[in-house]
Amino acid sequence: MSKQRLIIFDTTLRDGEQSPGASMNQAEKIRIAKMLEKMRVDVIEAGFPIASPGDFESVKAIAGLIKESTVCGLARALDADIERAAEALKGANSGRIHTFIATSPIHMQNKLRMTPDQVVEQAVYAVKKARNYTDNVEFSCEDAGRSEFEFLCRVIEAAIAAGATTINIPDTVGYQIPQVFGDMVGRLIQTIPNADKAVFSVHCHNDLGLAVGNSLAAVMQGARQVECTINGLGERAGNASLEEIVMAIRTRHDVFSVDTQIDTTQIVPTSRLVSSVTGFAVQPNKAIVGANAFAHESGIHQDGVLKHRETYEIMRAQDVGWSDNKIVLGKHSGRNAFRTRLQDLGIELKTEAEINTAFSRFKDLADRKHEIFDEDLQMLILESRSAQEQATYELVSSRVCSETGEAPVATVTLKVNGVEQGAEACGGGPVDAVYKAIQAITREEAALQLYSVNAITSGTDSQGEVTIRLEQAGRLVHGHGADTDIVIASAKAYVDGLNKLASSQQRAHPQHSGV
Repeated sequence: MSKQRLIIFDTTLRDGEQSPGASMNQAEKIRIAKMLEKMRVDVIEAGFPIASPGDFESVKAIAGLIKESTVCGLARALDADIERAAEALKGANSGRIHTFIATSPIHMQNKLRMTPDQVVEQAVYAVKKARNYTDNVEFSCEDAGRSEFEFLCRVIEAAIAAGATTINIPDTVGYQIPQVFGDMVGRLIQTIPNADKAVFSVHCHNDLGLAVGNSLAAVMQGARQVECTINGLGERAGNASLEEIVMAIRTRHDVFSVDTQIDTTQIVPTSRLVSSVTGFAVQPNKAIVGANAFAHESGIHQDGVLKHRETYEIMRAQDVGWSDNKIVLGKHSGRNAFRTRLQDLGIELKTEAEINTAFSRFKDLADRKHEIFDEDLQMLILESRSAQEQATYELVSSRVCSETGEAPVATVTLKVNGVEQGAEACGGGPVDAVYKAIQAITREEAALQLYSVNAITSGTDSQGEVTIRLEQAGRLVHGHGADTDIVIASAKAYVDGLNKLASSQQRAHPQHSGV
């Protein structure tokens, strides 16, 4: 029996970016979009065009570059939003406008201050307006998880009649439980007279850790699109994880009557790209993409796997991209091998200047690290591009004296708009001393909200990746840096964060909670 198609709608670039500190620039968004296309994601929600000029330009650029996936732009049920989304998607080979309005009593009364009749009227108006620009229109009932069933039926029926081709049922605040949510979606499909005229979709948040469970329960009851993100990235506790949804469907083909077109071998490379770009490290025990996902410590488990893999593994590591993720490059590797591996990773360096800069950094790293892995290359390119785009501050040198019983002293030199400046400072530890010296030079008053260290690869010579989050006047940014010296990596991360604060680009969502 042939299986029905489950549409995978990835919202990493829109909802995922709403994670505090996870904003991406246009170049980073394009890199991720290309990887999602390579993975054969059906729909890429590229952003919220009216949120900021940067968002508009990113959606427009992605729409012009992506040919195999549908590119989607989010819009509230407002004229300006829909017009802006339509303009951003004008160059898309396949475009979709995704419009939404809240349908729960608490949202209608306290946020929209609209009556149910007004909400239905506005939903119908928005869908009809979006249909003036494209036949591919998605309508979402924001906070459907806490909406009244009869009202959902009414507004969805009206939206389909107005021309919506996809109906999304979001559990916006992560309130639902799998059996209850699945039953609700199934009842909607069975009850609404024109339900067969649209694809039903779900978009689940992970506040109770049930986003994937709720999504799969809805698929069991007839949903044929799942909205999800790489690594489960998203605001608050995140969204349903794309890799978990896809691999659950594939692994339990005996249970699900659907399948996806996803190239699962691209899952791990895409996961690592998103992690390096956003600065959100993947926890080691994360399903599918965590470092320990296919590791076996127990002697009993090891013995079983050696005798027959399927005794303790329900998936093959190779199927999600682990097996081909290592490449041995070193100090003797040439420019062609370097460029070829970058192309294999989906990284395009457009100019000779970019290639020369990246290759020089590669050689410098190879002098300090015996083997260069794919993860090292991803971070190397990320840092190269960050250095080119963010030029207010540049780390020139950092020296720290640290000994038992004495307060560490750091001497740091930065280029500030091209002019070298230096400072010395003491701290509670070497990183604290370096940060205080940087603060003395930049005079930036930014609160350090998060500091984390992650080994990029295995081995004592591994690069350490440092991720920080800075807050200044209500604005959150993340900074990241990598080096075989963790103190240098920390300095790079801090300078990267300060450069982002100094940048004029700022992203402000008119609808902060999204769907």
